[in-house]
Amino acid sequence: MTSHLFSPFTMRGQSFRNRVVISPMSQYRSKDGFANDWHMVHLGRFALGGAGLVFCEATAVEARGRRTPGDLGLWDDAQIAELSRINRFLEAEGAVPGIQLAHAGRKASERRPWHGETPVVEEDISLRNEAPWSAIAPSPLVYADGWPVPEEMSVAGIADVVEAFGSAAKRSVAAGFKVVEVYAAHGFLVHQFYSPIANQRSDAYGGSRDNRMRFACEVAQSIRVNLPEDLPLVFRLSCTDWVDGGWEAEDTVELAKALKSCGVDMVDCSSGGIGGRERPRRMQLGEAFQAPFAAQVKAEADMAAMAVGFIWNPETAERIIADGSADMIALAREVLADPNWPQTARAKLEIDAGYGHWPIEAGWWLERRDRLLDKLGLR
Repeated sequence: MTSHLFSPFTMRGQSFRNRVVISPMSQYRSKDGFANDWHMVHLGRFALGGAGLVFCEATAVEARGRRTPGDLGLWDDAQIAELSRINRFLEAEGAVPGIQLAHAGRKASERRPWHGETPVVEEDISLRNEAPWSAIAPSPLVYADGWPVPEEMSVAGIADVVEAFGSAAKRSVAAGFKVVEVYAAHGFLVHQFYSPIANQRSDAYGGSRDNRMRFACEVAQSIRVNLPEDLPLVFRLSCTDWVDGGWEAEDTVELAKALKSCGVDMVDCSSGGIGGRERPRRMQLGEAFQAPFAAQVKAEADMAAMAVGFIWNPETAERIIADGSADMIALAREVLADPNWPQTARAKLEIDAGYGHWPIEAGWWLERRDRLLDKLGLR
């Protein structure tokens, strides 16, 4: 059969061998923002597994923008070299390397998930030699109960962070990334600005929807001027807060239109994350439950869209691309369990019976295994 999921896709000057995207997945294994061998192995296996676009995890544009002490960073030129090594490998194996630039805002200075996902405190200095740091936000509103009140950003401080995104984008290019995504979802800083749940400012960055969207647009502009014309810019948005009085899907369409005018090429359509650690009551989880947001952005904002969230069946991913709901499909937990998901999905969709699309080193051994099993009558 002819597959839509495994058809090539082009954005600006970048061509992807298929529509399968590896979502950014924070590993919390960095030291002082530097990548290491863990990141090479974690990301490299997805290129071997056949994905078209492999995103590096959320990468902070300044040290105080890290969510946890283990987050990656690109606020220093010295952080470029190790990421370059990883990207050379990804490209050599046929994947396009992407990066997600991030700033945690009021969610900064958090312990790793296995340490409790609670604020870093003085005790962490003796436990792990990791000290807490101050968080910033559009308004002095806590992320959740028990969290410190963040510092409200001044207009000058906002400009500094906008510049930090642009500088990190420039370093991303130097490191060999071919796609840049902004983490503007899940309660991170850019989301904090456009959501009325976290933004209670009364100046040019708060109040009306247009004002609350201003920061996102300035970040997009700052990044775009630091990217060559042939490199795509993507924004991951929380298309709804799932909270009454919060951000809604129709707001996302308007933000997508504004971002498109700033040089953004695609919206990665996620949701939620602004109202604390508990899942909102309105949020009903289910297979591909966020795909309708991608379809809405694609249709009403007239721009490319990526579907993400609870997508694990190849048949579901194929249908989403085939019916025009999205242009690309992003997976995370499923590919952690099966880094070869794109390769095995081909077989499930009956596109390829053999191992022609596997790396030759793996395909040769797998074909030899199958011949031996057939010869012995063991399958």
